[in-house]
Amino acid sequence: MRSTASSAATNAIVQDRRRFVRQAAFGLAAGGSGLMGLASAQPAIGSESADAGFTEIGKASTWINSPRLTPADLRGKVVLVQFWTYTCINWLRSQPFVRAWSEHYRDDGLVVIGVHAPEYSFEKNIDNVRRASAALKVASPIVVDNEHAIWRAFDNQYWPAMYFIDTKGRIRHTQFGEGDYARSESALRRLLGEAGAQPRGQAPVDPHAF
Repeated sequence: MRSTASSAATNAIVQDRRRFVRQAAFGLAAGGSGLMGLASAQPAIGSESADAGFTEIGKASTWINSPRLTPADLRGKVVLVQFWTYTCINWLRSQPFVRAWSEHYRDDGLVVIGVHAPEYSFEKNIDNVRRASAALKVASPIVVDNEHAIWRAFDNQYWPAMYFIDTKGRIRHTQFGEGDYARSESALRRLLGEAGAQPRGQAPVDPHAF
């Protein structure tokens, strides 16, 4: 899990990290499943409003895989907002799970939005984001948050971070960093059930089946 409160030591290891990330990206793009998760933060259950975040999402002008989504488009939907940046190894390991949820629960009404919030300047390059998202099979809507406006609206601090939002626009579950996928999927299914859906199949969904 990466935080904005990164230590100065990060710069000393960035080249090794990027090399590792490139290797991981190739493996994940090829459908590899050998990467193990790292320790993650405990999820927080609450009822904070996502209105400010939805407002900033609606203002964003650059989208990948989707036309612009507005607060009106998201109102009444179960929404999973995931903050990521394409060189984050922790996000790379979590992405197969989010992709599987997006595909499996789409017909139940789930909307997944990936908020690409760069850490390094080269991650602001839209062509780089497009290439990485295609190589890593990110088919869900991506909103580009180069100025971190959406990041600040959610008061976010981490890559990756997931916010599970119910049909009333309340943040009901969060996950920061890798891990606790079963707990997150259970929360997701609960929100879909509250919305009147009957999620098919049994959890957990195989993250490498999609």
